[in-house]
Amino acid sequence: MMQEFKEFAMKGNVVDLAVGVIIGGAFGKIVDSLVQDIIMPPIGKLFGGLDFANYYLPLNGQNPALSLVEAKKLGAVFAYGNFATILLNFLILAFVIFQMVRLMNKARHLAEPVKPAEPEGPPPTPEDVVLLREIRDALKNR
Repeated sequence: MMQEFKEFAMKGNVVDLAVGVIIGGAFGKIVDSLVQDIIMPPIGKLFGGLDFANYYLPLNGQNPALSLVEAKKLGAVFAYGNFATILLNFLILAFVIFQMVRLMNKARHLAEPVKPAEPEGPPPTPEDVVLLREIRDALKNR
C-alpha cells in the first residue's frame, strides 16, 4: 500500500496540482490585498468615507454606527458590504485565472506541429507506372 501511495503522490499531475494550490493560495492573498487596500477604499469614500466591508443592516436592533465586528457580537447582521468585497475578490481572481488559461491554450496551440495540408483527390500516378502502361498499350496495338 505504501508503494502505491508513493507512485500516486509522485505522479506529475499530483505534484503540479500541489504547486498550483500553493501558488493559488498566495495569489489569492495578493488579490485580497488589492481589493481591500487599493480598490475598496476609494469606493468606500464615495459611499460616505467608511470601510465598505463594514456596511451592514442590523437585524437585532444594533446601533448602525458600530463596526461590523462589534455589531456581530451583539447579534445577526446582513453584511452586504463584506459580501460585495468578497465577490469583487472572486471576480478579479476568476478573470485573472481565465486569462492565464487562455494564454496557456494559445501557447499550447502554437507549440503543436503544423500538419501539412493533404492534396485534394487521389495522388498522381508515378511516372514509371505511366510509362509501363504506355508500353503495354503499344504492345497490344501491334
